[in-house]
Amino acid sequence: MKEELGQKINDIRNSKGMTLKDLSEKTGLSVGFLSQVERGLTSIAILSLKSIADALDTDLSVFFAPPKKNRSLVLRSYEQESFQYENYSYILSNLSGDMKDRNIEVMLVTILPGDDKGAPAKSPHTGEEFIYVLEGILTLYYNDEEYILYPGDSAHYKATEPHTWRNETNRLVKILSVNTPIIFNS
Repeated sequence: MKEELGQKINDIRNSKGMTLKDLSEKTGLSVGFLSQVERGLTSIAILSLKSIADALDTDLSVFFAPPKKNRSLVLRSYEQESFQYENYSYILSNLSGDMKDRNIEVMLVTILPGDDKGAPAKSPHTGEEFIYVLEGILTLYYNDEEYILYPGDSAHYKATEPHTWRNETNRLVKILSVNTPIIFNS
């Protein structure tokens, strides 16, 4: 555990181009102590670890995340990576593994209540999309039409038309989204 934690600190510090001295100056912890932590030779108090996380401009939880494994076949629930785009009230959880050359992307999308922006309006693109409502009431806009979907409802459509979805209620909406990956041409 100490070795894994130390390696994570070292990896993040190096990715930010910081030296041990830089980290020491930002945290008030000695270079020698930080070196021992990174090499897994000593334990560290949670407050000191929080100080390191702040200095590295990262979340403390990063140090407690399970190590990534090859996820090409099975993705365990605790390995799912979630992210939220700034200024949008939905959370995306990637359910796809790391399989190379895959033809579909699978996401669990949680849309927060009272969403007035929804998913960014998607420009038409190649491929198709499928959504399945797991929880809540979803409003789908597709090609200037509005559709209300309830739990158990689904929609499968060509992505070549303008489309987006929203949660216009006061409860969470969760959907399973399956689509062909958008390929960006340079």
